[in-house]
Amino acid sequence: MSRSVQALAYVRPSALTSAGDGRLLGLETAGGLTPVGPEAHPQFFAGFLTSPQAAARGLLAVADVAAARYYQRTLRASLDPVVTANGDRLRFESFSGCCGVYARLDVLPDGLDGADTGHGTTNVDVNNPLRQALSRLAGHEPLHLRVGPDELAVTTLDGPVVEKKVPLPDRWLRGFAESQVATAGFDLRAELSAAEAVRFVRSLPRSAGTGGPLWVVPAGRTLRPTTRPGAGAVCLPGPERLAAFQRVLRDATGLRVYGPAGHDGAATATAWEVTLPGMRLTLTLSPDSSRGFSGEGGVLEALATDEAAADAELVSVLLAWEPRVDIADLAAQGGLSPERVRAALVRLGTAGRVGYDTAEAAYFHRELPYDTRRAERHNPRLVAARALVADGAVTLRADATATVRSGERTYQVRESAGGVLGCTCQWWADYRGRRGPCKHALAVRTARRAATGRSATDRSTTGSATTSSSPTGLSTIDPATTSWSSTSSSTTGTPATGLPGPADSSGPAPAASPIATTATAVGTRTPGETR
Repeated sequence: MSRSVQALAYVRPSALTSAGDGRLLGLETAGGLTPVGPEAHPQFFAGFLTSPQAAARGLLAVADVAAARYYQRTLRASLDPVVTANGDRLRFESFSGCCGVYARLDVLPDGLDGADTGHGTTNVDVNNPLRQALSRLAGHEPLHLRVGPDELAVTTLDGPVVEKKVPLPDRWLRGFAESQVATAGFDLRAELSAAEAVRFVRSLPRSAGTGGPLWVVPAGRTLRPTTRPGAGAVCLPGPERLAAFQRVLRDATGLRVYGPAGHDGAATATAWEVTLPGMRLTLTLSPDSSRGFSGEGGVLEALATDEAAADAELVSVLLAWEPRVDIADLAAQGGLSPERVRAALVRLGTAGRVGYDTAEAAYFHRELPYDTRRAERHNPRLVAARALVADGAVTLRADATATVRSGERTYQVRESAGGVLGCTCQWWADYRGRRGPCKHALAVRTARRAATGRSATDRSTTGSATTSSSPTGLSTIDPATTSWSSTSSSTTGTPATGLPGPADSSGPAPAASPIATTATAVGTRTPGETR
């Protein structure tokens, strides 16, 4: 598995110290991005927290997730949280080492009291002594928060005195970024009062179960667990992964649950939000403890389009660390349709350049301080799809079907009335689009775009055809005029092979699966819509 090493340099360790008017929580920053460009140690905030103990516990919960693995627990992971200053609020984010849990603490304007909040994104040092000090914080004395070094530290220290080197697997990078896009279609599915929220969370199992996913259904003022995904049920995959909520229950004012508007009985990702005084703590869970967000693939269609790539570059220039990205405003500024702006935001989300706030149904600007573009470029299914097209393995037909040769087998890809591409491979048979398109469908999309673009160019120039139709209804792309070419191949009727992941299985081939004609239901809210 490809990975890089992230070096985090701080001028000194973060610490909780005594101050003349209370306590001082000094969170030190590493290299990050701001409106004026990269900074070694950006300064984002200096003021007071209006709910000191709740904020301390919320920050500890985010740090808990950063250091946790909820699957294969013997493997440890520890990466400092990311902080984003959006001008009126601070957002602390982390992602579990197993790639299946995303955590975010939003300290809202009502939770901050002091100087203006800056703009930018960076890592903050959360070390073990600081964790111990925060866990012992008691009383109601004022808590002063400083995010970033003070001027004295910046001017008197010659260089960083604290440095951490952390391995960053591509899978972790993709998962952190894609967990944001996964929630963009979620709706508010349930809401509990403070008392019911505490009762419900404390009733959840603390260890992993051996059965299938747990579901919950609204029952009066609470949520009732069930093993059957009936009408109105919301998936709670791996309930033990909500353990970080235990830290903040005494301060909770409510619980909200977000998820897709419909389901077909299969486990889905969901987001769980505990509301706190002036803050929100959100935990987003992947569909299963053993499945990370990096394997869901729901964003692959957007990544495979050249138009979305160009639009994303334009939209990225217009972003300015807004706490709520206004899609209509971006559309007007960029001369794009709202649909193209949304597609561009999906692509930016996979690059770690925007996050998504389920409570406000809106994207927010932030730039993860990691090379997420490297992970995007190395996405296994995208790489495999592009290789299929480059090898001439895709044959397009006039009846909106296609065949794809992969290894020793040939697969049939057919488009449904809703525009969804189904395939006869085992991946599609297993997931029906719930984890994104297979590499064969991605290859067909890519080949179609290349053929369409080539035909348009031919009509506007000399008229020499590089895309032609044969008597059998097949079309081929001239490899001399495009870097991704496709040629004709015949469908042999060979049963589909297994496709458990990015590559074809070398094991025995199961029977070919029928091509589905419907897509999995998604949420009904539009990103940017006011709740």
